[in-house]
Amino acid sequence: MQDIGRILLVFGILLAVIGGGLMLFGRFHLPGDLTIKSGNVTFYIPLATSIVLSLALTLVLNLLFRQR
Repeated sequence: MQDIGRILLVFGILLAVIGGGLMLFGRFHLPGDLTIKSGNVTFYIPLATSIVLSLALTLVLNLLFRQR
């Protein structure tokens, strides 16, 4: 159980660092992301970013929790 706690702690710190970096350096836009502007309102739909992050996290988690 302590191993799972440590892994969750590392992921939490990693997510906080990535989130802080995105806040400081701007948003991460890929060509498949949609931005809709209408007057004063801007609506952002990160389709491609979501797919890339999902694939990357799936790969990392499968490598970490792979059965031997």
